[in-house]
Amino acid sequence: MPLNPFLAKKSHLLEGLGWADLQSDPEAMARFTEYFRDPDQWTMPDISVEDRKVPGPHGEVPVRIYSPRDTSHGAVLWLHGGGFSSGDLDMPEAHLVSAELAARARTSVVSVDYRLAVDGTHYPVPVDDAHAAWLWLAGEWSARSGPICLGGASAGAALALSTAIRLRDRDELRPAALLLAYPFVHFPAPALDETAAARMRDVPQLLRFTTESIEHMVHTYAGRLTDLPPDAMPGAANLAGLPPTGLVLSEYDDLRPSGDLLARQLEESGVPVRTYLATGMMHGHLNRGPSLEEVDRSLDFFVATLLGRPPALDE
Repeated sequence: MPLNPFLAKKSHLLEGLGWADLQSDPEAMARFTEYFRDPDQWTMPDISVEDRKVPGPHGEVPVRIYSPRDTSHGAVLWLHGGGFSSGDLDMPEAHLVSAELAARARTSVVSVDYRLAVDGTHYPVPVDDAHAAWLWLAGEWSARSGPICLGGASAGAALALSTAIRLRDRDELRPAALLLAYPFVHFPAPALDETAAARMRDVPQLLRFTTESIEHMVHTYAGRLTDLPPDAMPGAANLAGLPPTGLVLSEYDDLRPSGDLLARQLEESGVPVRTYLATGMMHGHLNRGPSLEEVDRSLDFFVATLLGRPPALDE
């Protein structure tokens, strides 16, 4: 499929821009902001939101809890992306996704402000924070009904997968399902095939992942590029015994081969897996709002996974 027409029409706004320009040039930042303006403004669903801190091995971990106004059926622990070194609870991939899942699935969602890989913080600290938040949620939910699920986007998907592997290996409460959006879980990253590589030329360079940027992301997170622990980039780990998994992939994504490979690995490992391909969309598309149809459909796919229904949008 071609690049989403709404995004393609705005691509000129990013021409010639680099990340350094956004830090120093107000006009460049204005163009960047306009590029990320959606067709319609998102409005917060009618749910309650509470900020808390939960105990963890490296200190308290901030979380934000999204709850339906009426009875909640189950819970989800959600981990935003950001290349392991950026992102927060206010970014759409955390705030909007958590609010929409809570409203659509009538489930409680706990979004985790895990420690980022900055100022000398490396793996396994972000996984430790995610694990601590999961154990807290499992304890809080022990007297309630409904399944507890685990998910994340991009780097957050890697943290979610690493946490699920740790829970399996330690024989702790496992998630009922995994929700993984455009996961980055392999290093070296699998290469695009020729057709996909040609298609990616339509994506603004600012939004591409190069070999250098991928290496920088992994080095920042793990502190090195060699001898990585299997669950640091968990596509290298044993995946047997993990829960049913719903995968959302972006069609225009340099990292999509990692998600494609993960789907094959899960299937080979005997893990039930369903995949939805968001056509015409780029990596990180859950940072856009549901006024874009493929964002809306991606959220519905995750809701169907949470509710234990075969997603009607399966690819």
